[in-house]
Amino acid sequence: MNERSSVAELADRLRREVERYPEGRKLPSSRVLVERHQVSPVTVSRAIAVLAAEGLVVSRPGAGVFRAAAFAGRPSGTAAPAARPGDLSWQEVALSADSGPRDLLAAPVFATLRVPPPDVIDLNSGYPHASLLPERLLATALARAGRRPGAWERPPTDGLTELRGWFARDIGGTGGPIGTGDVLITSGGQSGLTVAMRSLAAPGAPVLVESPTYSGILAVVRAAGLRPVPVPVDADGVRTDLLADAFEATRARVFVCQPLFQNPTGAVLSPTRRSEVLRIARAAGAFIVEDDFARLLIHADAPALPRPLAADDDQDGVVVHLRSLTKAASPNLRVGALTARGPALARLRATQVVDSFFVPRPLQEATLELVADPGWARHLRALGAELRTRRTATVAALHRELPGLLDTYRPGGYHLWLRLPDGVDDAALTAAALRAGVQVTPGRPYHAAEPPAPHLRLSYAAAESSAHTAEGIHRLRRAYEDLPA
Repeated sequence: MNERSSVAELADRLRREVERYPEGRKLPSSRVLVERHQVSPVTVSRAIAVLAAEGLVVSRPGAGVFRAAAFAGRPSGTAAPAARPGDLSWQEVALSADSGPRDLLAAPVFATLRVPPPDVIDLNSGYPHASLLPERLLATALARAGRRPGAWERPPTDGLTELRGWFARDIGGTGGPIGTGDVLITSGGQSGLTVAMRSLAAPGAPVLVESPTYSGILAVVRAAGLRPVPVPVDADGVRTDLLADAFEATRARVFVCQPLFQNPTGAVLSPTRRSEVLRIARAAGAFIVEDDFARLLIHADAPALPRPLAADDDQDGVVVHLRSLTKAASPNLRVGALTARGPALARLRATQVVDSFFVPRPLQEATLELVADPGWARHLRALGAELRTRRTATVAALHRELPGLLDTYRPGGYHLWLRLPDGVDDAALTAAALRAGVQVTPGRPYHAAEPPAPHLRLSYAAAESSAHTAEGIHRLRRAYEDLPA
């Protein structure tokens, strides 16, 4: 049983117990609950937190946990009835001047973040399973960060100098073209994308994007009032012949790309095309926004990685680079970095300070503690080994259960891009898969225009184990076979 289901089960048991308690009655201690229910202290703590959030119990530091008086006589597991809302229809008129319903723009992002029920295997999420994350390292880093001198003082708006220097070296190499002064600390990758789009292009302008591309990029572009223009990707990355045509046809001034382990195809930009992308952008007077999201998700059997495009941009600052630690560390460590030079950096800085002032200093301090710990390098090696194992198991299961759907893959990242037969509805297959007990991602949201063919994206990092990924593929096959002809 996984931790999430254990918490839910214990919370349900405690609800039934609390129902029998009089108002103000103290619950048994955590130690007693651990022994009685044969669970971990963490599970007890999280289950109590669930009941406290529902208002069933109150926690009094130093005294214990007590049944909340306001809930006497209420059915078990229910919360206070919400006040009946008034007539909210006027809001449709007030919001109609906007560009459109934001919930439609955000739907693919919500789908990526959706946590499936305990009995559903997750082959959808963009975050590795909790068992792959360095929770002990993070806890130690956070504790040390809290004791650093000035840890709770206001940080510089650009970020801590030491952290900016670390990102500069990590992205551009020691003595490379990126200096500490070229780095802006951001609240993770998605926030960095938002800052970049709002800074580098005017509302209504075209922005070139890879096709297919990460659905969160499309959401950010559209939410900023920009128009995404797709440029096809093949096994060697973006088609540079079509990229040049797109710049000429649209006069766009921004191209967003993922040169390394592109999401969702897994493509790596070839050496020839790397230089072509830089040349074409310079000729167009345009910026390249390089989303380097997968740099830390290399597999143990991967060949040497190409350098970031930003590391080769020692001329005129055409590359705006984005790097985040959340995928390899934790979804909650929302710390990343944008690198740029000249007026572009000034624009990025101005946009971020208006939006959010700065990234909280304790998070920045914890990040410094994390990356300086020798255990960080060991964690990345262990993560690479586990990603290789999971990829191998998933690919083998696909070849066995659904032969012909997977073409090529690269030893990095965390996803596979499946080409479905013509006529198969990817949304219908996704719904059928969920009913069969596995959560996958339809291909349609990864396209800025009409997709050329139906696809599915699978993430092999989000499931609990390699055995779970294989079982997920088996369930997907059952769903595929049950689709109407």
